[in-house]
Amino acid sequence: MIAESGTGSGVGTAWLHSGLGSGARLVTVERDEELARRAAEVFADDKRVSVLTGDWRLLEHHAPFDVFFCDGGGKRDDPQGVVELLAPGGLLILDDFTPSPYWPPRFDGEVDELRLFYLTHPALDATEILTTPASSAVVAARRL
Repeated sequence: MIAESGTGSGVGTAWLHSGLGSGARLVTVERDEELARRAAEVFADDKRVSVLTGDWRLLEHHAPFDVFFCDGGGKRDDPQGVVELLAPGGLLILDDFTPSPYWPPRFDGEVDELRLFYLTHPALDATEILTTPASSAVVAARRL
């Protein structure tokens, strides 16, 4: 089971969808009703994809996840809740970080507590990868 928080216009959902196997399922959630409606229309013919409208916590009803691309709600407001949605061995992808050459990582001159949370969480094996010269992502696997 694959999850996405923050469907937006569905571009990321389409990328996730492009790699779905025949038995895989993808559930994505978007707070904006119009964006969710449009994305649902795109995937209406594929029963493997569910587009939910509302708060990211709707994903709790479909957990645990083998892959969770957390691009919307949860990442900042409930990081522990995000970790708890992962199945053992599940992969978590969090983007939109600003690279930091320092340890602990810093953002705007302060320790980036959010990034530090994910990178040092005892249930995760995590690393940060540079996605562009100005952005990075945290990729983590939930320990078995």
